[in-house]
Amino acid sequence: MVRIAAAADIHASEASADRVERAFSDLQGEADVILLAGDLTTSGEPEQAEVIADSCRNLDVPIFAVLGNHDHHAERTDELGEVLAGAGIRLLDRECATCEVEGLEVGIVGTKGFVGGFPGSALPDFGEPLLRKLYAETSAEAEAIKRGLQAIVHCDIRIVLLHYSPVVDTLEGEPPGIWTYLGSERLATPIAESGCDLVLHGHAHAGSFQGCIGDIPVYNVAVHV
Repeated sequence: MVRIAAAADIHASEASADRVERAFSDLQGEADVILLAGDLTTSGEPEQAEVIADSCRNLDVPIFAVLGNHDHHAERTDELGEVLAGAGIRLLDRECATCEVEGLEVGIVGTKGFVGGFPGSALPDFGEPLLRKLYAETSAEAEAIKRGLQAIVHCDIRIVLLHYSPVVDTLEGEPPGIWTYLGSERLATPIAESGCDLVLHGHAHAGSFQGCIGDIPVYNVAVHV
């Protein structure tokens, strides 16, 4: 058994530092790996990332993370990455990584994901150049998932870590009118084709906890859920 602690949408800031520190300190001895599915900060400021870094610095388990839309807001993602790396947190951006847990090789594919929607309300690859750039961005995210899963095919356990949702199941509870902006079914395609053991995401604060891509479990680990 591999014990995974996962969370998204922590939205850390100085105001929440005590709460965040308590949450991570409670993990000592309780988890084999920690996965953070984006929106680590309130508005993408490095000082907010320091709250996460300070809370994780003394943990002796592998920690992997992706960024979310809040983390991109200040356009200082390189600085966020430096802060997190200083605390031993491996930030994944269209990348994959592995770690060993109890003799098992665990592979994680990590990327933010993006918007695009689901059948019945999906953005097309047609029209204005700006709209097509948005479509292309989601395509690049899906391609990164595909590449990553191919790279970790040898691993005993394979996990996809996202911020945006690849399924509508975990969006239930959110207004259907905004589902297009909470994720995209196109993110699920490489997962269905290549297979994995687990998918984690956040972003949908009012969504549902569990969904699936075929037989693959998908969990919305936003702290609100």
